[in-house]
Amino acid sequence: LCCCEYVDRRGRRNHLAACCCDCEDLDEGCERWLTCKSLAPGTLERIADTVADRVRVPWFAGAVKINVSLVPPLVLLPVFLHVAALHFLLGLLILTSLPVLVLWYYYLTHRRKERTLFFLSLGLFSLGYMYYVFLQEVVPRGHVGYSQVVALTCGLILMLAALSRAKKDPGYLPIPASNEKSLHQGLPNKSVRGSSNGLRGVTMSGTASGRAVNGEAKGYSRMSAGEPEGVKKDWCAKCQLVRPARAGHCRLCGRCVRRLDHHCVWINSCVGEQNHQAFILALSFFMLTSVYGITLTLHTICRGRTPFVALFYCPGAYSDYSSALSFTCVWYCAIVTAGMGYILLIQLLNISYNVTEREARLALRDNTGRRLLGGLVIDTGQYNRGFLCNWGHFLSLGSSPPQRSAEDIV
Repeated sequence: LCCCEYVDRRGRRNHLAACCCDCEDLDEGCERWLTCKSLAPGTLERIADTVADRVRVPWFAGAVKINVSLVPPLVLLPVFLHVAALHFLLGLLILTSLPVLVLWYYYLTHRRKERTLFFLSLGLFSLGYMYYVFLQEVVPRGHVGYSQVVALTCGLILMLAALSRAKKDPGYLPIPASNEKSLHQGLPNKSVRGSSNGLRGVTMSGTASGRAVNGEAKGYSRMSAGEPEGVKKDWCAKCQLVRPARAGHCRLCGRCVRRLDHHCVWINSCVGEQNHQAFILALSFFMLTSVYGITLTLHTICRGRTPFVALFYCPGAYSDYSSALSFTCVWYCAIVTAGMGYILLIQLLNISYNVTEREARLALRDNTGRRLLGGLVIDTGQYNRGFLCNWGHFLSLGSSPPQRSAEDIV
Protein backbone atom coordinates (compact mmCIF):
# COMPACT_ATOMS: atom_id res chain seq x y z
CA LEU A 1 0.00 0.00 0.00
CA CYS A 2 1.13 3.53 -0.72
CA CYS A 3 0.72 6.27 1.87
CA CYS A 4 -2.78 7.18 0.62
CA GLU A 5 -4.18 3.67 0.23
CA TYR A 6 -5.92 1.50 2.80
CA VAL A 7 -7.99 -1.65 3.18
CA ASP A 8 -11.55 -0.71 4.13
CA ARG A 9 -13.88 -2.52 6.51
CA ARG A 10 -15.12 -4.73 3.71
CA GLY A 11 -11.61 -5.92 2.91
CA ARG A 12 -11.31 -3.98 -0.33
CA ARG A 13 -8.37 -1.81 -1.37
CA ASN A 14 -9.31 1.86 -1.45
CA HIS A 15 -7.77 5.33 -1.85
CA LEU A 16 -8.17 8.56 0.12
CA ALA A 17 -9.04 10.43 -3.07
CA ALA A 18 -12.19 8.29 -3.34
CA CYS A 19 -13.41 9.06 0.18
CA CYS A 20 -16.53 10.83 -1.18
CA CYS A 21 -17.31 8.22 -3.81
CA ASP A 22 -19.43 5.07 -3.80
CA CYS A 23 -21.60 5.71 -0.73
CA GLU A 24 -25.02 4.38 -1.64
CA ASP A 25 -26.44 4.85 1.84
CA LEU A 26 -25.48 8.54 1.87
CA ASP A 27 -26.91 9.07 -1.61
CA GLU A 28 -30.14 7.37 -0.63
CA GLY A 29 -30.33 9.38 2.61
CA CYS A 30 -29.87 12.69 0.78
CA GLU A 31 -32.48 11.71 -1.79
CA ARG A 32 -35.00 10.78 0.89
CA TRP A 33 -34.26 14.01 2.77
CA LEU A 34 -34.85 16.13 -0.36
CA THR A 35 -38.09 14.31 -1.08
CA CYS A 36 -39.22 14.52 2.58
CA LYS A 37 -39.25 10.75 3.05
CA SER A 38 -38.24 8.92 6.21
CA LEU A 39 -34.95 7.04 6.28
CA ALA A 40 -34.89 3.28 6.24
CA PRO A 41 -34.00 1.61 9.59
CA GLY A 42 -30.26 1.40 10.12
CA THR A 43 -29.33 3.91 7.41
CA LEU A 44 -27.78 6.45 9.77
CA GLU A 45 -25.71 3.73 11.47
CA ARG A 46 -24.37 2.50 8.12
CA ILE A 47 -23.51 6.05 7.04
CA ALA A 48 -21.70 6.67 10.35
CA ASP A 49 -19.73 3.42 9.97
CA THR A 50 -18.72 4.34 6.42
CA VAL A 51 -17.61 7.84 7.42
CA ALA A 52 -15.66 6.51 10.42
CA ASP A 53 -13.91 3.99 8.16
CA ARG A 54 -12.89 6.64 5.60
CA VAL A 55 -11.57 9.32 7.97
CA ARG A 56 -7.86 8.57 7.63
CA VAL A 57 -4.53 10.36 7.26
CA PRO A 58 -1.67 9.34 4.94
CA TRP A 59 1.06 7.22 6.52
CA PHE A 60 4.10 5.22 5.42
CA ALA A 61 2.55 1.74 5.21
CA GLY A 62 -0.93 2.95 4.29
CA ALA A 63 -3.50 5.50 5.46
CA VAL A 64 -4.13 5.32 9.21
CA LYS A 65 -7.68 5.41 10.56
CA ILE A 66 -8.56 8.27 12.92
CA ASN A 67 -11.07 7.88 15.71
CA VAL A 68 -13.88 10.25 14.70
CA SER A 69 -14.76 11.05 18.31
CA LEU A 70 -11.37 12.77 18.73
CA VAL A 71 -12.03 15.37 16.04
CA PRO A 72 -15.08 17.43 17.24
CA PRO A 73 -13.44 18.87 20.41
CA LEU A 74 -10.32 19.87 18.49
CA VAL A 75 -12.34 21.76 15.89
CA LEU A 76 -15.48 22.99 17.62
CA LEU A 77 -14.16 24.14 21.01
CA PRO A 78 -11.89 26.96 19.70
CA VAL A 79 -14.57 28.02 17.22
CA PHE A 80 -17.29 28.19 19.87
CA LEU A 81 -15.12 30.09 22.35
CA HIS A 82 -13.96 32.65 19.78
CA VAL A 83 -17.54 33.22 18.60
CA ALA A 84 -18.70 33.53 22.22
CA ALA A 85 -16.10 36.26 22.78
CA LEU A 86 -17.64 38.46 20.09
CA HIS A 87 -20.62 39.55 22.19
CA PHE A 88 -22.07 39.01 25.65
CA LEU A 89 -25.29 37.47 24.34
CA LEU A 90 -23.39 35.07 22.06
CA GLY A 91 -21.29 34.02 25.03
CA LEU A 92 -24.38 33.42 27.14
CA LEU A 93 -26.00 31.34 24.38
CA ILE A 94 -22.94 29.21 23.62
CA LEU A 95 -21.86 28.63 27.23
CA THR A 96 -25.41 27.56 28.06
CA SER A 97 -25.77 25.20 25.10
CA LEU A 98 -22.36 23.51 25.42
CA PRO A 99 -23.16 21.59 28.64
CA VAL A 100 -26.51 20.57 27.15
CA LEU A 101 -24.81 19.17 24.04
CA VAL A 102 -22.21 17.30 26.10
CA LEU A 103 -24.90 15.77 28.33
CA TRP A 104 -26.94 14.80 25.29
CA TYR A 105 -23.95 13.03 23.73
CA TYR A 106 -23.22 11.29 27.02
CA TYR A 107 -26.81 10.04 27.19
CA LEU A 108 -26.62 8.85 23.59
CA THR A 109 -23.41 6.86 24.06
CA HIS A 110 -24.51 5.53 27.47
CA ARG A 111 -27.77 4.26 26.05
CA ARG A 112 -25.97 2.49 23.22
CA LYS A 113 -23.33 1.13 25.63
CA GLU A 114 -20.53 2.54 23.48
CA ARG A 115 -17.00 3.55 24.44
CA THR A 116 -15.88 6.88 23.07
CA LEU A 117 -12.77 9.06 23.24
CA PHE A 118 -14.83 12.23 22.87
CA PHE A 119 -14.88 13.14 26.57
CA LEU A 120 -11.19 12.33 27.12
CA SER A 121 -10.30 14.36 24.03
CA LEU A 122 -12.53 17.24 25.19
CA GLY A 123 -10.97 17.25 28.66
CA LEU A 124 -7.35 17.12 27.53
CA PHE A 125 -7.79 19.64 24.73
CA SER A 126 -9.69 21.99 27.05
CA LEU A 127 -6.77 21.91 29.48
CA GLY A 128 -4.25 22.58 26.72
CA TYR A 129 -6.29 25.32 25.09
CA MET A 130 -7.04 27.11 28.37
CA TYR A 131 -3.34 27.03 29.23
CA TYR A 132 -2.51 28.40 25.77
CA VAL A 133 -5.00 31.28 26.15
CA PHE A 134 -3.59 32.03 29.60
CA LEU A 135 -0.04 32.30 28.25
CA GLN A 136 -1.04 34.24 25.12
CA GLU A 137 -3.67 36.63 26.45
CA VAL A 138 -3.29 36.94 30.23
CA VAL A 139 0.44 36.71 31.00
CA PRO A 140 1.49 39.47 28.49
CA ARG A 141 -0.63 41.99 30.41
CA GLY A 142 2.10 42.02 33.06
CA HIS A 143 0.01 41.34 36.16
CA VAL A 144 0.98 37.66 36.51
CA GLY A 145 4.35 36.89 38.03
CA TYR A 146 6.85 34.26 36.93
CA SER A 147 6.36 32.26 40.12
CA GLN A 148 2.59 32.19 39.57
CA VAL A 149 3.03 30.81 36.05
CA VAL A 150 5.40 28.15 37.42
CA ALA A 151 2.92 27.20 40.15
CA LEU A 152 0.09 26.88 37.61
CA THR A 153 2.28 24.80 35.30
CA CYS A 154 3.34 22.48 38.13
CA GLY A 155 -0.29 21.96 39.10
CA LEU A 156 -1.13 21.06 35.50
CA ILE A 157 1.78 18.61 35.29
CA LEU A 158 0.82 16.94 38.58
CA MET A 159 -2.78 16.59 37.43
CA LEU A 160 -1.69 14.99 34.13
CA ALA A 161 0.62 12.62 36.02
CA ALA A 162 -2.24 11.53 38.29
CA LEU A 163 -4.52 11.20 35.26
CA SER A 164 -1.95 9.00 33.54
CA ARG A 165 -1.87 6.76 36.60
CA ALA A 166 -5.68 6.66 36.71
CA LYS A 167 -5.72 5.50 33.09
CA LYS A 168 -3.81 2.33 33.99
CA ASP A 169 -5.23 -1.01 35.10
CA PRO A 170 -8.16 -0.32 37.48
CA GLY A 171 -7.95 -3.86 38.86
CA TYR A 172 -9.17 -6.14 36.09
CA LEU A 173 -9.70 -9.73 37.12
CA PRO A 174 -7.60 -12.08 34.96
CA ILE A 175 -9.32 -14.65 32.79
CA PRO A 176 -6.89 -17.52 32.14
CA ALA A 177 -7.60 -19.76 29.18
CA SER A 178 -7.50 -22.85 31.40
CA ASN A 179 -10.07 -21.25 33.69
CA GLU A 180 -12.42 -20.58 30.80
CA LYS A 181 -12.00 -24.11 29.46
CA SER A 182 -12.67 -25.73 32.82
CA LEU A 183 -15.74 -23.56 33.31
CA HIS A 184 -17.30 -24.80 30.10
CA GLN A 185 -16.47 -28.41 30.94
CA GLY A 186 -17.24 -28.43 34.65
CA LEU A 187 -20.46 -26.44 34.89
CA PRO A 188 -23.54 -27.73 33.12
CA ASN A 189 -26.00 -25.20 31.82
CA LYS A 190 -28.75 -26.26 34.16
CA SER A 191 -26.61 -25.53 37.22
CA VAL A 192 -26.59 -21.78 36.53
CA ARG A 193 -29.73 -19.72 36.92
CA GLY A 194 -30.04 -16.08 35.92
CA SER A 195 -30.45 -13.22 38.29
CA SER A 196 -31.79 -9.75 37.65
CA ASN A 197 -28.38 -8.12 37.18
CA GLY A 198 -26.60 -10.80 35.19
CA LEU A 199 -24.62 -12.18 38.14
CA ARG A 200 -24.46 -15.78 39.25
CA GLY A 201 -24.05 -17.11 42.77
CA VAL A 202 -22.07 -20.36 42.75
CA THR A 203 -22.60 -22.81 45.59
CA MET A 204 -20.12 -25.28 46.99
CA SER A 205 -21.76 -28.02 44.93
CA GLY A 206 -21.72 -25.98 41.71
CA THR A 207 -25.36 -24.89 41.84
CA ALA A 208 -26.55 -21.30 41.91
CA SER A 209 -28.97 -19.24 43.88
CA GLY A 210 -31.09 -16.60 42.16
CA ARG A 211 -31.75 -14.27 45.07
CA ALA A 212 -30.10 -10.81 44.97
CA VAL A 213 -29.55 -8.31 47.74
CA ASN A 214 -27.97 -4.90 47.01
CA GLY A 215 -27.36 -6.08 43.45
CA GLU A 216 -25.02 -8.86 44.58
CA ALA A 217 -25.96 -12.48 44.14
CA LYS A 218 -26.46 -14.09 47.55
CA GLY A 219 -26.35 -17.65 48.66
CA TYR A 220 -23.69 -20.20 49.49
CA SER A 221 -20.99 -18.62 47.39
CA ARG A 222 -17.60 -20.23 46.95
CA MET A 223 -14.91 -18.63 49.16
CA SER A 224 -11.16 -18.81 49.00
CA ALA A 225 -9.17 -20.21 51.89
CA GLY A 226 -7.69 -16.82 52.73
CA GLU A 227 -11.00 -14.91 52.85
CA PRO A 228 -12.77 -14.41 56.18
CA GLU A 229 -16.09 -16.07 56.72
CA GLY A 230 -19.03 -14.04 55.49
CA VAL A 231 -17.26 -12.48 52.49
CA LYS A 232 -19.27 -13.60 49.50
CA LYS A 233 -18.00 -14.26 46.02
CA ASP A 234 -20.10 -14.19 42.89
CA TRP A 235 -20.09 -15.90 39.55
CA CYS A 236 -19.86 -13.72 36.43
CA ALA A 237 -21.36 -15.54 33.48
CA LYS A 238 -19.88 -13.07 30.96
CA CYS A 239 -16.26 -13.32 32.14
CA GLN A 240 -16.70 -16.94 33.26
CA LEU A 241 -14.99 -16.50 36.62
CA VAL A 242 -15.63 -16.28 40.33
CA ARG A 243 -15.14 -12.71 41.46
CA PRO A 244 -14.50 -11.44 45.01
CA ALA A 245 -16.81 -9.27 47.03
CA ARG A 246 -17.48 -5.72 45.74
CA ALA A 247 -16.14 -6.61 42.29
CA GLY A 248 -18.38 -5.85 39.34
CA HIS A 249 -18.66 -6.33 35.60
CA CYS A 250 -18.32 -3.23 33.42
CA ARG A 251 -20.58 -3.52 30.40
CA LEU A 252 -18.52 -0.95 28.46
CA CYS A 253 -15.08 -2.50 29.08
CA GLY A 254 -16.42 -6.06 29.05
CA ARG A 255 -14.28 -6.99 32.09
CA CYS A 256 -14.76 -7.60 35.80
CA VAL A 257 -13.01 -5.07 38.06
CA ARG A 258 -12.08 -5.38 41.72
CA ARG A 259 -14.08 -2.98 43.89
CA LEU A 260 -15.67 -1.40 40.83
CA ASP A 261 -16.82 2.15 41.50
CA HIS A 262 -17.97 3.29 38.05
CA HIS A 263 -16.91 3.64 34.43
CA CYS A 264 -15.67 7.20 33.96
CA VAL A 265 -16.15 8.59 30.46
CA TRP A 266 -13.65 11.40 31.16
CA ILE A 267 -10.77 8.92 31.40
CA ASN A 268 -12.42 6.29 29.14
CA SER A 269 -11.74 3.62 31.75
CA CYS A 270 -13.15 2.06 34.88
CA VAL A 271 -12.43 3.35 38.37
CA GLY A 272 -11.62 0.43 40.61
CA GLU A 273 -9.40 -0.82 43.37
CA GLN A 274 -6.07 -0.07 41.68
CA ASN A 275 -6.72 3.42 40.31
CA HIS A 276 -9.36 4.96 42.61
CA GLN A 277 -6.75 6.87 44.62
CA ALA A 278 -5.15 8.27 41.45
CA PHE A 279 -8.61 9.27 40.20
CA ILE A 280 -9.32 11.26 43.37
CA LEU A 281 -5.85 12.80 43.19
CA ALA A 282 -6.37 13.88 39.57
CA LEU A 283 -9.71 15.49 40.45
CA SER A 284 -8.15 17.31 43.42
CA PHE A 285 -5.22 18.66 41.39
CA PHE A 286 -7.63 19.74 38.67
CA MET A 287 -9.80 21.66 41.13
CA LEU A 288 -6.84 23.44 42.72
CA THR A 289 -5.21 24.30 39.39
CA SER A 290 -8.44 25.44 37.76
CA VAL A 291 -9.49 27.66 40.67
CA TYR A 292 -5.99 29.16 40.82
CA GLY A 293 -5.97 29.87 37.06
CA ILE A 294 -9.45 31.43 37.20
CA THR A 295 -8.37 33.65 40.10
CA LEU A 296 -5.23 34.85 38.30
CA THR A 297 -7.15 35.63 35.12
CA LEU A 298 -9.93 37.55 36.90
CA HIS A 299 -7.38 39.56 38.90
CA THR A 300 -5.78 40.54 35.58
CA ILE A 301 -8.81 41.51 33.47
CA CYS A 302 -11.03 42.77 36.34
CA ARG A 303 -8.66 44.51 38.68
CA GLY A 304 -9.98 45.87 41.96
CA ARG A 305 -12.70 43.23 42.36
CA THR A 306 -12.78 39.93 44.17
CA PRO A 307 -12.84 36.86 41.87
CA PHE A 308 -16.42 35.91 42.79
CA VAL A 309 -17.76 39.42 42.10
CA ALA A 310 -15.67 39.76 38.92
CA LEU A 311 -17.07 36.50 37.59
CA PHE A 312 -20.56 38.05 37.47
CA TYR A 313 -19.74 41.74 37.09
CA CYS A 314 -16.74 42.81 35.05
CA PRO A 315 -17.60 45.98 33.05
CA GLY A 316 -14.37 46.12 31.06
CA ALA A 317 -14.35 42.47 30.02
CA TYR A 318 -15.62 43.17 26.49
CA SER A 319 -13.63 46.38 25.93
CA ASP A 320 -11.23 44.49 23.64
CA TYR A 321 -11.25 41.06 22.05
CA SER A 322 -8.33 39.74 24.13
CA SER A 323 -10.01 40.38 27.46
CA ALA A 324 -13.35 39.13 26.06
CA LEU A 325 -11.74 35.82 25.03
CA SER A 326 -10.06 35.50 28.43
CA PHE A 327 -13.34 36.21 30.23
CA THR A 328 -15.18 33.67 28.06
CA CYS A 329 -12.55 31.03 28.83
CA VAL A 330 -12.90 31.85 32.54
CA TRP A 331 -16.61 31.14 32.40
CA TYR A 332 -16.01 27.94 30.46
CA CYS A 333 -13.49 26.85 33.11
CA ALA A 334 -15.94 27.79 35.87
CA ILE A 335 -18.67 25.60 34.35
CA VAL A 336 -16.31 22.63 33.96
CA THR A 337 -14.88 23.16 37.45
CA ALA A 338 -18.36 23.20 38.96
CA GLY A 339 -19.17 19.88 37.30
CA MET A 340 -15.91 18.27 38.37
CA GLY A 341 -16.32 19.69 41.86
CA TYR A 342 -19.68 17.97 42.18
CA ILE A 343 -18.12 14.67 41.07
CA LEU A 344 -15.30 15.10 43.60
CA LEU A 345 -17.78 15.91 46.38
CA ILE A 346 -19.80 12.76 45.70
CA GLN A 347 -16.62 10.69 45.61
CA LEU A 348 -15.39 12.06 48.95
CA LEU A 349 -18.76 11.42 50.59
CA ASN A 350 -18.87 7.88 49.22
CA ILE A 351 -15.38 7.21 50.57
CA SER A 352 -16.42 8.57 53.97
CA TYR A 353 -19.26 6.02 54.08
CA ASN A 354 -17.24 3.26 52.34
CA VAL A 355 -19.68 2.82 49.48
CA THR A 356 -19.01 2.76 45.75
CA GLU A 357 -21.09 4.39 43.02
CA ARG A 358 -22.09 0.96 41.78
CA GLU A 359 -23.23 -0.17 45.22
CA ALA A 360 -25.16 3.07 45.73
CA ARG A 361 -26.91 2.66 42.38
CA LEU A 362 -27.85 -0.94 43.13
CA ALA A 363 -29.05 0.01 46.61
CA LEU A 364 -31.31 2.67 45.11
CA ARG A 365 -32.68 0.17 42.63
CA ASP A 366 -33.39 -2.42 45.33
CA ASN A 367 -34.48 0.21 47.90
CA THR A 368 -32.03 -1.12 50.48
CA GLY A 369 -29.95 2.00 51.26
CA ARG A 370 -30.45 5.13 53.32
CA ARG A 371 -30.36 8.56 51.73
CA LEU A 372 -28.12 10.91 53.70
CA LEU A 373 -27.12 14.56 53.37
CA GLY A 374 -30.07 15.41 51.18
CA GLY A 375 -29.59 12.40 48.93
CA LEU A 376 -25.95 13.17 48.07
CA VAL A 377 -24.81 9.85 49.49
CA ILE A 378 -26.45 6.43 49.82
CA ASP A 379 -25.36 4.49 52.89
CA THR A 380 -25.78 0.76 52.36
CA GLY A 381 -24.46 0.01 55.87
CA GLN A 382 -22.71 -3.09 54.56
CA TYR A 383 -19.10 -1.88 54.70
CA ASN A 384 -19.40 1.31 56.76
CA ARG A 385 -17.02 1.08 59.74
CA GLY A 386 -16.79 4.75 60.70
CA PHE A 387 -15.17 7.79 59.11
CA LEU A 388 -11.55 7.09 60.09
CA CYS A 389 -11.71 3.35 59.33
CA ASN A 390 -13.37 4.02 55.97
CA TRP A 391 -10.66 6.47 54.91
CA GLY A 392 -7.96 4.14 56.23
CA HIS A 393 -9.44 1.38 54.08
CA PHE A 394 -9.47 3.66 51.02
CA LEU A 395 -5.88 4.82 51.52
CA SER A 396 -4.75 1.19 51.73
CA LEU A 397 -6.34 0.21 48.40
CA GLY A 398 -3.87 -1.37 46.00
CA SER A 399 -1.09 -1.39 48.61
CA SER A 400 -0.64 -5.15 48.20
CA PRO A 401 -1.59 -7.13 45.09
CA PRO A 402 -4.52 -9.52 45.66
CA GLN A 403 -3.56 -13.14 46.09
CA ARG A 404 -5.47 -15.71 44.08
CA SER A 405 -6.11 -19.07 45.65
CA ALA A 406 -6.98 -22.40 44.12
CA GLU A 407 -10.63 -21.86 45.11
CA ASP A 408 -10.85 -18.88 42.74
CA ILE A 409 -10.66 -21.27 39.80
CA VAL A 410 -13.79 -23.38 39.49
